Amino acid sequence: MTYLQHLGRVLTLGLPLVGSHVAQMSIQLTDTIMLGRYDVTVLAGQVLAGTLFFILLIIGSGFAFAVTPLVAEADARGDSAPVRRATRMALWLTGGFGLACLPLMLSAEPLLLALGQDPALADLARQYLWIQSWSILPALGVMVVKSTLAGVGRTQLVFWATVLAVLVNIACNYALIFGNWGAPELGIRGAAIASLFSTLVSFAVMWIYTARVLAEHRIFAKFWKPDGEALVQVFRLGWPIGITLLAEVGLFSASSVMMGWLGTVPLAAHGIALNIASLVFMVHLGFSNAATIRAGNAMGRGDGVALRRGAIVVCGVSLAFAIVMISILLLMPEPLVAAFVDRDDPDFGAVMALAVTLLAAAALFQLVDAAQVLALGLLRGLQDTRVPMIYAVLSYWGVGLPGAYLLGFPLGFGGVGIWMGLALGLGLAGVLMSARFVRRGAYSVERANGSAG
Repeated sequence: MTYLQHLGRVLTLGLPLVGSHVAQMSIQLTDTIMLGRYDVTVLAGQVLAGTLFFILLIIGSGFAFAVTPLVAEADARGDSAPVRRATRMALWLTGGFGLACLPLMLSAEPLLLALGQDPALADLARQYLWIQSWSILPALGVMVVKSTLAGVGRTQLVFWATVLAVLVNIACNYALIFGNWGAPELGIRGAAIASLFSTLVSFAVMWIYTARVLAEHRIFAKFWKPDGEALVQVFRLGWPIGITLLAEVGLFSASSVMMGWLGTVPLAAHGIALNIASLVFMVHLGFSNAATIRAGNAMGRGDGVALRRGAIVVCGVSLAFAIVMISILLLMPEPLVAAFVDRDDPDFGAVMALAVTLLAAAALFQLVDAAQVLALGLLRGLQDTRVPMIYAVLSYWGVGLPGAYLLGFPLGFGGVGIWMGLALGLGLAGVLMSARFVRRGAYSVERANGSAG
């Protein structure tokens, strides 16, 4: 394949995945926008609750992300059995993890209080999690099925199912948060109900599609039957991915806790800036998923040239997008922030000023953030997950978190200092992950070429 053909394939796979990630993120984003217009204090409570939920979801998603390289490599060989086995055991692992998380989320209020959060915010978070926590089971199921569909190249359905979930969430939010269309005004509880229902809709659509359209793979055949070999394989690849995701998400979650120490307005501004930065990150994550698929395909075919060319193309696409977003975040942040807060809110000016400053800090780590997530995606395609996990923990928790605390509090930079610390951690991760792929990729190219010969 030429570079232009690789570009076409990356865009064909990547754009629906980008769209699905953006749409998935939009579920929480619409919660944030609508709750911000409902009440800033309620928004701050949802930020705390959503942070805890997302941490647990992302850990469990490690087992789902492990499915993609296994399925992509098997699909390139034309072997359907590993596709079915990996999917089934990933659903077992994520289901068990989700059940284990429920007690923690249902008793989150004491944990938040112990972390120094305001009692009123902790109570709002409790109200949200009493409902939202139950969505972790279908949400993890969605992640597994999405990974399987992506691995076999069926990414468009992933996008449209997620778009449907977003539309359902918006409609339910409008009715249940504000009490429109004759529905009760439930505030933060309404947002939680909407998120739960929309997740169930997405899961149902993907499950039905996978069972009917991918009938040749018999994905859910003998779902109850244990498969020790596949279980171990998914677990071996998945737990380092989960820890890697936790290291990064935990860094941003810890930053939310630290922003909470500064007060309600800084926490609300942080939540807005974090949602915008996370939405941008979803684009890079979509291309990272495409990189995993292309790397897995190349290894399945023993095509070292395709591995190298595909990596160059996907990195170039993500770099171009990063440059565009840096310009937007620096030149026109106000319209982005204004979408989240009612101009009549008494805290509008303070939230706007701080959120704009935080977005300028977010622009600083766009390139390194893109580099680290793309390198991670490529390495997962090579089924290399343990060393990247070590790099992630070192970068985010060994450098990023201490840097955020030091700059934010002892050195007195406040919220901006916290975000500068985030940039330090992401920068180190970007360097380490990229260097790892250069070394590991060269070895894998030789191995793939040897297999082809």
